[in-house]
Amino acid sequence: MKILILGAGQVGRTAAYHLSREPANEVTVVDSNEDILRDLQDRLDIRAVAGHASYPAVLEAAGIADTDVLVALTSSDEVNIVACEIAHALYRTPTKIARVRAPEYTTRAQLFSDGALAVDVWISPEQLVTEYIARLLSYPGALQVVDFADGRVQLVGVRARRDGLLVGRELRTLREHLPDTETRVAAIYRNDRLVRPAGDTVIEENDEIFFVAASDDLRRVMAELRRSEDPVRRLVIAGGGNIGFRLARTLEKNNQVKLIERDARRARRISELLENTIVLNGDAADEELLVEENIDSADVFAALTNSEEANVLSAMLAKRLGAKRVMALINRPSYGELMENHSIDIVISPQTITIGSLLAHVRRGDVVRVHSLRRGAAEAIEAVVHGTQERSQVIGRRLEQIKLPSGASIVAIVRGDNVIMAHHDTQFESEDHVIIFLTDRRHIDAVERLFQTEA
Repeated sequence: MKILILGAGQVGRTAAYHLSREPANEVTVVDSNEDILRDLQDRLDIRAVAGHASYPAVLEAAGIADTDVLVALTSSDEVNIVACEIAHALYRTPTKIARVRAPEYTTRAQLFSDGALAVDVWISPEQLVTEYIARLLSYPGALQVVDFADGRVQLVGVRARRDGLLVGRELRTLREHLPDTETRVAAIYRNDRLVRPAGDTVIEENDEIFFVAASDDLRRVMAELRRSEDPVRRLVIAGGGNIGFRLARTLEKNNQVKLIERDARRARRISELLENTIVLNGDAADEELLVEENIDSADVFAALTNSEEANVLSAMLAKRLGAKRVMALINRPSYGELMENHSIDIVISPQTITIGSLLAHVRRGDVVRVHSLRRGAAEAIEAVVHGTQERSQVIGRRLEQIKLPSGASIVAIVRGDNVIMAHHDTQFESEDHVIIFLTDRRHIDAVERLFQTEA
């Protein structure tokens, strides 16, 4: 598949990294900064073209004429939209994806309906991150929470604690503890090493466990792995940018929210737009300010400024001063690996969250949802089974008959309104939504081929 990425900013570079690692893809990146492009070419197997992303001549030089997917990820909404329009008008590019951040565009649904703007899919990293954080806050104690099948099934990552009922016991006893609850453990990571779950696997304290369950059953399963935590009530947000502002607006109706913004004009502006949030003008890394605002009574401190160094420092300070749980927005994976589970409870990676939305639209077969997990090392996919028994590699077959690549496991099936946990004798039907967990992303191509309909 030929993929053209416009923009080599943080999101564009992450997209290039993930997409170029898949052998079936030919990736070209366009950016006006030649130094960034040279650096990308030194590290990735890509083609690079320097120039303005929406100029027809630059698009032609980048190979737009035979591009399968255009991914416009520049910092300008207008450049991204215009590039999609040109790709459609001059080259009839099959799939056009644009990064669109301004609410003035995204709240007008008719702009992206059929026959309007030539944007097949629009993504807003800020909105995706806001929704992701809001889901995490709904399940205190979770490290990751991702949706499948329109929210009917969720995959959750938690860290097992000593007070969990299942800690020190074999995994098979989960059914005894929860006889009326369907769940499946997809993977266990112990000291950052994969432990393949089996019935006799003993859960140890600090194991990172990924399990899948129907949304209504999540809290019961989490309680088996760690003591139930009180719902989040008091939240302190550092940073009044797009993400901090959106999160405050999302949560202020049902939570006590304080927002700290360093820029006085921005603080004044968002205080006028928010209804129940207390907006403070100051530095979130100011110890005196945090103590004055009773940070020790905060259920969550979320550092969401544009500076990851400021996020790390303020989150560490808030933790030391008594905040129950702290999270920080960090772009560089190396920072996240150093900080998570030590000084900072949860690291939020905008690139990891955003890349899933992109991957769902460039994968072969009917892949409707992709979630990048563990800072991109693992992945969870929702694929739809189509065709007939003669034309499909999975329809009519039992799970034990399907040859899955190493590191891939089918954990659940959504069939109509029913959520089915996958077992060895589970049989697949057409239109099943299949949820697959991959511990090794190198085998994605084999999984995609498995769910393609044969000619």
